[in-house]
Amino acid sequence: MNARTEPAPAGSDAIARPPLVRELLLVAGLFLVYKFGRQLATGHSGEAFHNAHRVWDFERAVHLPGEGAVQSLLLHGDGLVHLANTYYAAVHFPATAAFLIWLYLRRPAHYVWARRVLAAVTAAALALHLLFPLAPPRMPAATGLIDTARLYGPSVYGDPATDSLSNQFAAMPSLHFGWALMLAVGLIVATRSRWRWLWLAHPLLTLLVIVGTANHYWLDAIVAAALLGLALAAIHGPHRTATTAGRAQGSLVPAQRDEQALVGAGR
Repeated sequence: MNARTEPAPAGSDAIARPPLVRELLLVAGLFLVYKFGRQLATGHSGEAFHNAHRVWDFERAVHLPGEGAVQSLLLHGDGLVHLANTYYAAVHFPATAAFLIWLYLRRPAHYVWARRVLAAVTAAALALHLLFPLAPPRMPAATGLIDTARLYGPSVYGDPATDSLSNQFAAMPSLHFGWALMLAVGLIVATRSRWRWLWLAHPLLTLLVIVGTANHYWLDAIVAAALLGLALAAIHGPHRTATTAGRAQGSLVPAQRDEQALVGAGR
């Protein structure tokens, strides 16, 4: 066996995996709070449309690119816009669940802080949904955008007046983008592959999808990224303790000791 072994990812084995049943109950509870919180924010259609005009005018005032430019690209082909709608409808929850499951099984130390960050971002988003109801850009006629999901399918939303399963006036911030960005950050931090930065393609693609399908404004994604940044600043990831560092260093013996000895002999 080659003595030069790769160091284990810091913290991956140093922290015990949380009890599975407790985590399942916790994640299920967070999901129920998420759904219930969105239901509390339903209604307020007049305020939501008023805020939509304010957001639209603000974006134009600060010269953000028009959401219509992205939608025009999608509308070049029925297959492309259908693929974007499918990505919006089918990737959000499964990708986040797969991310948490993989961390729980393979990187338990990273799982704990990632779950905390996601919970903090989601809680902050729900508070904003209550305080600032916002109609997505596919609703106000002034935007000139169309509801691609309704016209081309598939759609996860019904008529806003009768849809009792979701709150369509909870555009700000975009949890689609916030969760996707956290998935990329978590995998970049938890892995050591030279290709790990490619995970940033997921939030980038999600951003183009949520804007191009007119489900979100650019500002929705900007606010989601800001909330994630605050959560990451407040909830620190795993770090090396003296014990953990000793275990990681042990994986380099004896090659590392030989190199240190040679350096010392040359002084």
